[in-house]
Amino acid sequence: MPNIRIFSDSTSDLPAGLIEQYGIGIVPLYVVFEDQTYRDGVDLTPSQLFDKVARQGKLPKSAAPSPADFGQAFAPYIEKGERILYISLSSELSSTYQNARIAADDFDPGSVTVFDSLNLSTAIGIQVLQAARLAAAGLEIDEIVRKLERMRPEVETEFAIDTLEYLHKGGRCSGMQNLIGSLLSIRPIIKVNDGKMTPAYKVRGKREKAIDKMLQNLLVNKDRIDGPVVVVNAHAEKDAIQMREFILRETNVTEVLMPSAGCVISTHCGPGTIGLMYAKKS
Repeated sequence: MPNIRIFSDSTSDLPAGLIEQYGIGIVPLYVVFEDQTYRDGVDLTPSQLFDKVARQGKLPKSAAPSPADFGQAFAPYIEKGERILYISLSSELSSTYQNARIAADDFDPGSVTVFDSLNLSTAIGIQVLQAARLAAAGLEIDEIVRKLERMRPEVETEFAIDTLEYLHKGGRCSGMQNLIGSLLSIRPIIKVNDGKMTPAYKVRGKREKAIDKMLQNLLVNKDRIDGPVVVVNAHAEKDAIQMREFILRETNVTEVLMPSAGCVISTHCGPGTIGLMYAKKS
């Protein structure tokens, strides 16, 4: 069996149980509150993040791992003779991908392969999980990458947010000026296209309408869903449970993951965010 170690970063938001099951390596991004820097998921939890924002009245910034961070994470496995496939946060959203590439160049050719997910949160995690399962089945890295390249454009990512403040100040979503204003009546649904976040729909009214819109979009594709569906949330677990029950009831999907969004994703999307992610058959 190929000696392959799958890596990702903390924005992949995979459940801890799956990370442990497949031995997935995670390199944390950073959350920065003025003069204090925290490793996502290591030094800071989302609950602590939101508490700090509420107390300080300021939003933090996020920062990518440095090439040295990646090198330190990869080196012990390479020294044991393992080869690494690292699946990154979208290169359109962060320098994480580029820094991993720099780190990869410090090792012997073929030791580290870096793959751009062109996505975020557990839409990265879906690709990471697929890679881990393929590696466990004995596929080589080049075969896994070819399958990921076919899978990547078929990954659907939508999420509804409760407040525009985090996205707007974080500058991660193009076209947000089209949504600013009438905040009490607009429920924006954000979609990932070509690695970028863009406003997809403007749902007016209660939060439930935005959630229903995402579920109806999923039903259009229900016969093409390939693998697990992910309902990821930032302090919106009740909504996530209801969405999971709907998906299991209304589709043939048997695996619905329900992770919590990590600190970096929460930094840019804010509390109350709920996302729906899955891959379609190519």
